[in-house]
Amino acid sequence: MFPKVKSIERSFQYIRFFTLVVIVASLSLCGFSLYKSFSLADTTQNRIYVLVNGKAMEAVSSDKKDNIPVEARDHVKMFHFYFFTLDPDEEIIMTNITNALYLADGSARQQYVNLKEQGYYGNIISANISQEIQVDSIIVNTKDYPYYFRCYGSQRIIRSTSIATRSLVTEGYLRNTGRSDHNSHGFLIERWAIIENRDINISNR
Repeated sequence: MFPKVKSIERSFQYIRFFTLVVIVASLSLCGFSLYKSFSLADTTQNRIYVLVNGKAMEAVSSDKKDNIPVEARDHVKMFHFYFFTLDPDEEIIMTNITNALYLADGSARQQYVNLKEQGYYGNIISANISQEIQVDSIIVNTKDYPYYFRCYGSQRIIRSTSIATRSLVTEGYLRNTGRSDHNSHGFLIERWAIIENRDINISNR
């Protein structure tokens, strides 16, 4: 009789042990499944797909801080493109200047007001002058905030009889602001100043 009792107790011990192993394994599997699910969800949230010519192209999102130098240089470049690209058409001038002023503070607006009061834009229209800009390099110091920048470029002023090339050097600071359709990089140029703008070449057409 006693051997049978011991055998039954041993069987219950095996059953308890087996049940415990199954429970632990099930909990581990559930935990691993939850971990992988959250990991996959997090990875998916960092990806977007863009439809290009009927094909889905994957784009990976990133924090702004990961691309500050690249975005800052492009912000400065686009501002200068809009501010200095002019044609003898009042609507084009106003469109470009408006786009530029979305990217900068009152210091850029003051430069625009000064040029307007000097008759600069009126002269472009009346003399059928076109103005282009080539940005050569942009230096941005991202170690200190707000970020100091200096922009080096050249202007081409195209008149009916000549083409003038002028050097252009500007400087200013960048501070963070909200992104929008008008300001996709989320920066605002402050204390913008033109520190050099002189003729370097004039050629006849």
